[in-house]
Amino acid sequence: MPRIINIKPNPRIARFLGLVPFIALIILYLICSEIRLHANPNDKLLPPFSAMGSAISHLAFSEDARTGQYLFWADTFSSLRRLAIGLGTSFVIAIVVGTLLGLIPYPAALANPFVAVLALVPPLALLPILFIAFGLDELSKIVLIILGVTPYLIRDLALRIEQMPYELLVKAQTMGASTWQIMTRIVLPQMLPRVLDGLRFSIGPAWLFLIAAEAIASTDGLGYRIFLVRRYLAMDIIIPYVIWITALAFLMDYGLRILSARLFPWAKAAAP
Repeated sequence: MPRIINIKPNPRIARFLGLVPFIALIILYLICSEIRLHANPNDKLLPPFSAMGSAISHLAFSEDARTGQYLFWADTFSSLRRLAIGLGTSFVIAIVVGTLLGLIPYPAALANPFVAVLALVPPLALLPILFIAFGLDELSKIVLIILGVTPYLIRDLALRIEQMPYELLVKAQTMGASTWQIMTRIVLPQMLPRVLDGLRFSIGPAWLFLIAAEAIASTDGLGYRIFLVRRYLAMDIIIPYVIWITALAFLMDYGLRILSARLFPWAKAAAP
């Protein structure tokens, strides 16, 4: 009799099984919404899908009387711009600093303890300090994302470089490679796919930091809109916005995964 750990579903069944929790959640929501609305037609906690569709349609396709903007798309653009700048900056800093700390002993001895401590600081606890230091505009929100994501990426990259087979570095030096050549031709080609994976895993925390910053001090953005309408118990807006943020995070993760597969097709085959 085959053991259960050796029984694998075929791709079609695996895709169906992956959809089951989402279908169950939708059915559960419909049942609970119907029960609450039957007891109280004015209940706002679990609005029907028709109410959510109407609210989002108004925000997405009707100009705001005060600003003249389509608020749903304006919020999306503002949040994605902040997120892209924050994650992009974190990626560049992590590549430079992480490579130095993982490959060169003196910078590692100097900065590793500091980066380790910085990675343990709760980023949201720094938010009031950032607002005081950088004001309430864009910079403080972007810096929060950078502080929340970069230390993790640096530590992960440095650790992975330290775990590289030392024989590779010895052979490269024996053949006359300089430190710069070792970085650019041996270390970075192997580490870039791993940094992209680290960036993928940082998308969720980055959204958390951004939404918290937008909720406290902003005039636009997805997090700002959610916390603006909560005072009216507008769940017909809040729930679709949460779903939209989740969809954007999924698309970002998927895009980075595809990018990594296109740029580094050998990485998956070389992975243990």
